Amino acid sequence: MQDRLHRMGYYWPTMVADTIDYARKYQACQVHVDFILQPSEFLHPTVASWPFKAWRMDIIGPITLPSSQGHRFILAIIDYFSKWAEAVPLAEVKTSNVISFLTHHVIYRFGLLRRIIHDNGSQFASHTFYRFCDKYRIQNIASIPYNPTVNGLAEAFNKIIIKLLKKFVSSNKHDWNEKLGECLWAYRTTVRTTTGNTPFSLVYGSEAVLPLETQIPSLCVAPTYQLRRMTTTDVDYKSWRP
Repeated sequence: MQDRLHRMGYYWPTMVADTIDYARKYQACQVHVDFILQPSEFLHPTVASWPFKAWRMDIIGPITLPSSQGHRFILAIIDYFSKWAEAVPLAEVKTSNVISFLTHHVIYRFGLLRRIIHDNGSQFASHTFYRFCDKYRIQNIASIPYNPTVNGLAEAFNKIIIKLLKKFVSSNKHDWNEKLGECLWAYRTTVRTTTGNTPFSLVYGSEAVLPLETQIPSLCVAPTYQLRRMTTTDVDYKSWRP
C-alpha cells in the first residue's frame, strides 16, 4: 500500500506507519492473514532470459463452493520473468480447455513460449497436449512433486489468488468467478518482492492508471485533468510556441 501511494506521487513522513496501522484495522486482512509456520529460506529462482520464455501452469481446485455458473477450478499460468499471470475459471479441466487457454491467453497475446512447466496431471500428460507442444516446438516439462525449486512459483501464486478471492467475494461466496478478473488486476499492479516492480510495468513499460487516481489525481493524471479544464478560448494560439 505504501509503495502504491508513493508511485502515485504522494508522500508524508509517517506513511509507512499509517499504512501498517490501516492494514491492522482492516477486518478482511485480519481474517484472511497468512500464518507463516515454516522458517524463511533463500529463494530458488528459475532462470528466464527474456519475458514470456518460460511459464508455470497449475490448476487450483476443486473449490468447495462452486460459482453461480458451475465453475469449480481455476486454470492459472504465470511467467517466470515478469511474474505476469493469467487465469480463467472452469467447470472442468480437460486437455481441450488447457490448449484453448494457452492459445488465446498466452500465444495470441504474448507470442510463442519456449518452455512450459506443469505437474503430472492427466490434462498435461495426454497425447493431444504433447502434439500441441510439438507443433509449436514448446518444451513440455513435468515437475517433480516435491521439488521446491520448480513448484514454488505456482504455489505462491495459488496462495495469493486464493487469499485475494476470500477478500473480494460477497457473503454468498458464489460470485468468485466474477471477482477473479479484479483479483488478477490487483496482483498485476502490485510490486512483487522478487523483481521490485509490478508485473504490469515490466510487461508494458509503464505503471497502470488505477481507478482511485480518478478520485485522487496522481502525478500521472493531474496534467490531463488540467488540460481538460482549458477551453479553446483560453488558449492564445498566436502567442503559443512549441
